[in-house]
Amino acid sequence: MGKELERDLGLFAVIAISIGAMIGSGIFILPALALKMAGPAVILAYLAAGLLVLPAALSKAEMATAMPEAGGTYIFIERGMGPLLGTIAGLGTWFSLSFKGALALVGGVPYLVVLFDLPVKPVALGLAAFLVAVNMLGAKQTGRLQVGIVAAMLAALVWFVGGGAGSIEAAQYEGFFAKGAGGLFAATGLVFVSYAGVTKIASVAEEVENPDRNIPLGILGSLGFTTLLYVLIVFVVVGIVPGEALSGSLTPMADAAEVALAQPGVVIVVVAAVLALVSTANAGILSSSRYPLAMSRDKLMPDSLSTVSDRFNTPTRAISLTGVVMLALIAFVPILDIAKLASAFQILVFVFINVAVVAFREGDVEDYDPAFESPLYPWTQAFGAVGGLALLTQMGTVALLGSAAIIAGSAVWYVVYVRDRIDREGVARDAVRRSMGRRVVERTRSAVDGAGGYEVLVPVTEDTSEEREAALLGVAADLVRQGSGTVRVVQFDEVPDQTPLEQASATQSPADIRFEERTDRLAADVDVPVEYGEIVSHDTKHAVVNFADHHDTDVIVLERDSTPRRFGLLRNDFEWVLDHAPCDVLAVDDRGFDAVGVLGIVTDRGPYDPLKVEVANALAAQVGAEIELLYPVSPSATPERRETLRDYHAELESVCSVPVESRLVETDGDALADLADATHAVDIAVVGDDGGQVRRTLWSRSHEQIVDESETPSIQVYPHRSRRPGPVGKLLERLAF
Repeated sequence: MGKELERDLGLFAVIAISIGAMIGSGIFILPALALKMAGPAVILAYLAAGLLVLPAALSKAEMATAMPEAGGTYIFIERGMGPLLGTIAGLGTWFSLSFKGALALVGGVPYLVVLFDLPVKPVALGLAAFLVAVNMLGAKQTGRLQVGIVAAMLAALVWFVGGGAGSIEAAQYEGFFAKGAGGLFAATGLVFVSYAGVTKIASVAEEVENPDRNIPLGILGSLGFTTLLYVLIVFVVVGIVPGEALSGSLTPMADAAEVALAQPGVVIVVVAAVLALVSTANAGILSSSRYPLAMSRDKLMPDSLSTVSDRFNTPTRAISLTGVVMLALIAFVPILDIAKLASAFQILVFVFINVAVVAFREGDVEDYDPAFESPLYPWTQAFGAVGGLALLTQMGTVALLGSAAIIAGSAVWYVVYVRDRIDREGVARDAVRRSMGRRVVERTRSAVDGAGGYEVLVPVTEDTSEEREAALLGVAADLVRQGSGTVRVVQFDEVPDQTPLEQASATQSPADIRFEERTDRLAADVDVPVEYGEIVSHDTKHAVVNFADHHDTDVIVLERDSTPRRFGLLRNDFEWVLDHAPCDVLAVDDRGFDAVGVLGIVTDRGPYDPLKVEVANALAAQVGAEIELLYPVSPSATPERRETLRDYHAELESVCSVPVESRLVETDGDALADLADATHAVDIAVVGDDGGQVRRTLWSRSHEQIVDESETPSIQVYPHRSRRPGPVGKLLERLAF
């Protein structure tokens, strides 16, 4: 067991870290930029941004009291939505926090330049190195430093508001909404990042004493206070500095102090700005360094990053890595542009946070027992998620592309490094799997309850043997026997194009006579209406489809074409019929239907197609057989996944009218081969088309491989396209299952 971190951060330290992570570039740099977008309504932009952050703050406070561990956002998203999104959230948030910390230092130095002639980068590098060293010494020292910094900074800002209020001119607020709702919304998206630090305290939750109380109070208290302070500060700044002078300034607070408070005020504001931006960087190092620590513990990053110093009781390697990244950014990277990209990703992470709460609650996780629960669930989370996505649209193309790049890079890291090292999944996936399973079960129930009264077409040719026709007719009769349908056995004769159809149809060959005689004989053995006939055409596949369409056929039962088509590029008549049939199609591979006691329904991945269950239930009911559900699982499948699959099978059992057994087929490597082996224990394997026309054109079909490698007679089920989920629905089903 790895060494744990000491809980020595009290409520005031929690509030100080949260406020310190917020008050920085958001108020000392962004007001001038946001003024360009919204005009004086920038005041409301700060208020609106605070309201949009509230759902994520509530959600994170809830999850932090349920899982007070180092890592914050990463922990919550990874546990709730799985390792892939956890990796994206962890790496992306760590990356963006490092950027924001570097931006805070670079953004703070221009305020010093107001008073002193200093080089920006060397000073920023020196401050970064100092803060990294402080963080190495311990969270308590960091928390104490943060409390001191924040206290001095807040005193200066409150003095600024009080002293500047007397210089406000009402004329400055004229044309308050001149930029319109679009400008206000765009400004809200820009200043949203001013509040991103509100939830950062959750990343050091493992070091907070009495987390059930201090984390919610710290997060919500700091958000409320900071929102009020932001609105008051921006109200004063806009009211005392002419818009043309303020717009685009890199030091808007100093400009306002120069107008209202003279030189002493400028000095105090500069001190406050430097303290604020240093505290932002300090809080950024403290919180962001815990992401590599938490991810390392979960095997998403190298083990060395989870090392906790025996001397300082801090994750020194994680802090060192974060410090190196920040120093490199300050020295070599244009921070402002990249920080905007990282801020856009922060908005996306806030969306993830809201969704993660829904995943935990709807997933009914046994160990999820938060001491604090977000009010107005799930409307609070829905508002936060939708609002965050709406704000993303205002961040600009570069920011969106940058966020996409961060997501792609994190996903590549997951595939290359993480995927083979873990065997867990998030509760959201299990919740989605259960939800999709219930929907599929309801579709299956409707299909099974509505079964019967089929109009079935059995197409044969001159080359079809009596044994083959008997097998096809037997399957068709079992389907029809449930209702008042009809079986039509039709022999399709194909003649050369140069032969007139009238001439060909007027000539009765010995083969035609044999077809009529054997069909009469076979029809006598089944107690369902059987009609038979003969169709002469120049193209059999078109004739079969046209006949089925003209006679309102529900199911075509035909002989399986076993011609190997590994890549399906040369499609034959069988393929064409599957793609153009106006109804469902069953392809029978008769390897000797003897006594049938068990029908196995097979799926290689995803839920069972309702038509497969409908057909298997109808056939089993007629021959007195039972059904066995065969589903592949890997040895590393989580207990939650196995339990969900068993529950899904139990729900399907309640749908069927015959006995049903559940079998999870253990597979380690070649799932299709293991499924083929599993079918040896059943008398008929009912398999299905898992792809559709596009998949058949590009790849070998998995169900064909199962049938080819099995010695068991099979029935392949091809639902009509109207009964299949669309590409997106199918993809979601396969990902969830």
